[in-house]
Amino acid sequence: MKVIKSIAELKTALKEERNQGRSIGFVATMGYFHEGHLSLMREAELENDIVVVSIFVNPTQFGPNEDLDSYPRDLKKDIELAESVGVDYLFTPAADEIYPPGFSTYVDIGPLASLLCGASRPNHFKGVLTVVLKLFGIVGPDGAYFGKKDYQQLTLIKKMANELNLATEVIALEIVREEDGLAMSSRNKYLNGDERRAAASLSRALMAAKRAAERGERDPKRLIEMAKSIIEKEELIDLEYITICDNISLEPKNDATGGALMALAARIGKARLIDNIEIL
Repeated sequence: MKVIKSIAELKTALKEERNQGRSIGFVATMGYFHEGHLSLMREAELENDIVVVSIFVNPTQFGPNEDLDSYPRDLKKDIELAESVGVDYLFTPAADEIYPPGFSTYVDIGPLASLLCGASRPNHFKGVLTVVLKLFGIVGPDGAYFGKKDYQQLTLIKKMANELNLATEVIALEIVREEDGLAMSSRNKYLNGDERRAAASLSRALMAAKRAAERGERDPKRLIEMAKSIIEKEELIDLEYITICDNISLEPKNDATGGALMALAARIGKARLIDNIEIL
């Protein structure tokens, strides 16, 4: 595996790979790998000749007083893990490599970015989409692999790729969870013992609502109240939002039928955690 910091060096290396007829799979990350990241890399390795993974803690997607400086990092361990699952190129650029002096071009995808997490993080998805578009331009992947935990992010990246006629196929993989159901996240590191135990209620609430929907409950309000009643038993959790929305438009749904997604965000100690489940 080659670790590369320069855009020019990576583009040169990948041009040679493409000239040899090799397909390229790509996983964009902020590092501090867990099994969720590795599952994306394994899938990319299965479906492509070459796998490229980026590690870049993207400053433009963090708002004021968010955890840009404290976001967990462990490059040495990440290198070992990436190599263990067959990654060929690990791209680790500095911020000024991605955003050189005078950089002023950003992606604005419209109202969809203001829903759900966008309501409390107004410039978050502008930063996410801009860096993803730049990384697609640098890597030129045939397929790019993203997890469903960041469902809104995934939806917006798919929309961007479709509307801008990008050649890269955006491929979604299921959420990877801990044994107690908590969605894997680099930010889980922030949780102390009591907070970690409380956090497991997020997935329990989602799964309870899904089971109720499968038994015939279709009223989003009742499903949301059911889920909230589970979460609100945990005093350490500050629920930011919980909603049932359409899994494409992300707009609220009046009934929990086909294409319904229950999504939530919550703060537990220093961590802001998100999760979701497809209802039916």
